[in-house]
Amino acid sequence: METRAFGNTDIQVTPVGLGTWAIGGWMWGGTDEAQSIDTIHRAIDKGIGLVDTAPVYGFGRSEEIVGKALADGRRDQVALATKVALNWNDDHDKVWRDASASRIEQEVDDSLRRLQTDRIDIYQVHWPDPETPMEETARALEKLYRAGKIRAIGVSNFTPAQMDELQKTVPLHSLQPPYNLFERDIEQETLPYCRENGIATITYGALCRGLLTGKMREDTQFTGDDLRKNDPKFQGERYRQYLNAVAELDRFARERYQKNVLALALRWLVDQPGVTTALWGARRPEQLDPVGEIDGWSLDGEAMAAIDDILARCIDDPVGPEFMAPPAR
Repeated sequence: METRAFGNTDIQVTPVGLGTWAIGGWMWGGTDEAQSIDTIHRAIDKGIGLVDTAPVYGFGRSEEIVGKALADGRRDQVALATKVALNWNDDHDKVWRDASASRIEQEVDDSLRRLQTDRIDIYQVHWPDPETPMEETARALEKLYRAGKIRAIGVSNFTPAQMDELQKTVPLHSLQPPYNLFERDIEQETLPYCRENGIATITYGALCRGLLTGKMREDTQFTGDDLRKNDPKFQGERYRQYLNAVAELDRFARERYQKNVLALALRWLVDQPGVTTALWGARRPEQLDPVGEIDGWSLDGEAMAAIDDILARCIDDPVGPEFMAPPAR
């Protein structure tokens, strides 16, 4: 897979990265460690050069699994990204934002231990914390950057105004926002801001919690702690609208490119100006088999317009990913 410069850093990444939220198990119905390690190995074997995780994904479980998967000599084959600034209680039933200096100092060492590494390539503030002064957060990150514990400073789910505030104190290298065919709010201000300021992007939610795989049906059941039970996209008439859009997109992809909707969704992301890496969430090795389907073709302006027309015709009640936002303290 081709590589791309990660903003204004010396880090190289691939257009597709591996997202490991589901591997942590929390809100995804549990995890299988051996299968998860095999998935990470498969991703690397297929040329994926960025692995993204976070402490809150399984309350350390995802980071531990990623660490074990990379400990066999694969660590230097990927850019390793994780996050900071969420906290939780002992029962794991409450999560809140905490970007205080003390939390960052504790979390970075916990992450380094779980990941079995001496440095984190891309360290991202998971959500902005309104209870902590931005300068305090920035100074803590700057300290880690100068110490060599992290190679790039990133944020996730930040607005341009919040990124401006952070950059008053410390350089900012990347943003991780939600972005996919169905969730496009960042096109208005955030993506142009990143392009204009040389800020790399790692977009998450490429397949919109599985909607854009083409495998969801109206009678698909979500059990246990699966977050889609609370996702408004998967409820009632709105869910039917999104399924209709997926069916139309799949027909378009097959007729125009002899591809399926999953390949179309990823190719669409990779072709967006300002997108550095699009995360592909997988928890089983075979889910990565289609990764080669995005190579060797691209979407032109006519195709982009046709896709927009399908979305406008099929979805009259769109909704974003706001339901996933954790509360402040």
